[in-house]
Amino acid sequence: MIGAGIVLLGVGVADLIRLYVPSRGRGVAYAAAALLILIGAAGADAVVWAFVAVAVAAVWVLATPGSTGGRAGLWPLIAVAAASFVAVALHGVRVDQGPLGEAWPAGSPLGAVSFDVAVFVVGAVTFLVESGNVVVRAALRGGEVNADSPTALKGGRLIGPLERVLVFALTLTGAFTLLAAVLAAKGIVRFPEISRDSALGTRAEYFLIGSLVSWVTALGAAFLLWWGTAG
Repeated sequence: MIGAGIVLLGVGVADLIRLYVPSRGRGVAYAAAALLILIGAAGADAVVWAFVAVAVAAVWVLATPGSTGGRAGLWPLIAVAAASFVAVALHGVRVDQGPLGEAWPAGSPLGAVSFDVAVFVVGAVTFLVESGNVVVRAALRGGEVNADSPTALKGGRLIGPLERVLVFALTLTGAFTLLAAVLAAKGIVRFPEISRDSALGTRAEYFLIGSLVSWVTALGAAFLLWWGTAG
């Protein structure tokens, strides 16, 4: 469980650095983030997964396009998903969670949340914020729909992260009725803009592909948490 959280955290932080840090300072920012992840993982007796996370994040950054240009397909996402699945399969919620786990408070407003689960949730949310956008852009570039074309629905870069985090949270809390309402509301809000593109259907295709990929990414993260804590 904690291994998957560290991998997702590493990839998510790398994408946030790529988005917000100027190119001249990215090398230092990447090194600082890797060092912090390594130190934190050492305190949780999961240092091996820190090295895995750094390697996966490096491949991710090199293989995926940024906010503009490039076409990588979905194989980097498959690599991240495979590493996360292996981590959950090997280690669920551990009994011995290291010094940081021992210092972690036993209670929370949501009940008893272990350190491993907390790290996974932080990693998953970090991944869903910007890396989810990278996944959606890769999916759209994989076909004929261009995410950077004038037909792209504006606001998706902000709405997408909020939507994924909300889907992730509502799925974990079992609020499926509210989840369905949120997804339906998005379609209702977007319908007038989509309907104006009846001739080519590009907006509708963009909306459907982007939304489905975004939702599946969030649901996949929720599934990993459910699987890791089921045992």
